[in-house]
Amino acid sequence: MGRLTEGVWTTEEGPPGISADGAWSREPSRARGWIAAPDVPPGAASLAAPTPDSAPDGSAVLPPEPGRYRLYAAPNCPWAHRLTLARAVLGLGDALPVTLCEPRRSDQGWLLAEGADPVFGARALHEVYAAAHPGFTGRVTTPVLVDQQTRRLVSNDSGDLLTMIGDAFGGARLRPPALRPRIASWNEALHRDLNNGVYRAGFAESQEAYEISALVVFATLDRVEAQLGGHRWLCGDALTEADIRLFPTIARFDVAYHYAFKLNQARIADDYPAIWAWAREIAQMPGVDETLTFDIWRRGYHSKSDKRNPLGIVPIGPRRPDWTAPHGRA
Repeated sequence: MGRLTEGVWTTEEGPPGISADGAWSREPSRARGWIAAPDVPPGAASLAAPTPDSAPDGSAVLPPEPGRYRLYAAPNCPWAHRLTLARAVLGLGDALPVTLCEPRRSDQGWLLAEGADPVFGARALHEVYAAAHPGFTGRVTTPVLVDQQTRRLVSNDSGDLLTMIGDAFGGARLRPPALRPRIASWNEALHRDLNNGVYRAGFAESQEAYEISALVVFATLDRVEAQLGGHRWLCGDALTEADIRLFPTIARFDVAYHYAFKLNQARIADDYPAIWAWAREIAQMPGVDETLTFDIWRRGYHSKSDKRNPLGIVPIGPRRPDWTAPHGRA
């Protein structure tokens, strides 16, 4: 995938993130600015809370001006899907313009179509990072938010971005104050055991590490199924940030994780009726269908990999279930 080292692109992958026992861990985000109204302290971030007068990285808090910021997102990426999904659900198409990466990577990492980047005219995402965050060192990931006015990178932490965009531009509809403790609890569990858990299983390099991670994934799905069996949404009667964090993992599960990551103990559409109905309700909300790129996910997760798929053969299935079927939820 490559990375930037002091602003210079290199095809070196960097630290592998594999421990001695074969367990995989994710490299943390390197840029964590914040957007909030001047009279409203920043809300609790994904896994850390910024101080009232500064962003998590210590930078000044930026104002929530519609149209000022541009989101860069890859349709393959579940972390970026959080933002494109929230953008659709909250109706932020005009307030938050987006540039989509090409659904493939090369030795230049994520690519941008000619003319797709009106800010820097970049053809690769690492060029955006290098221009917007001089001297950046780390992985070049999506989503990433850029301040078009100052041409500076705001943040590449998906959890932070979901919270700040939902609060600043969505009127905190995804984080009602009364539900914030419950949302935070689900956010933490989902990030640790499911959103990131599927990757710990898929990237594990020992049988023990894989089995531990896979069992945690399915235990978490069981917990989610029980919750949605008795409640319309994860935190009760309102769709919240926790649902937005859960959906990209669920949407990819049967078409990608079930096969490519060996998470084949169960399928969402066959074995989790409450989750499957919940997922269809979200999928049928206005604008969400545009974020569902099942064939891109199938090809992307089965792309050539020396460890997981050395021949690069992409399966022709599975046959996709009907996401437009009535969900039957009141």
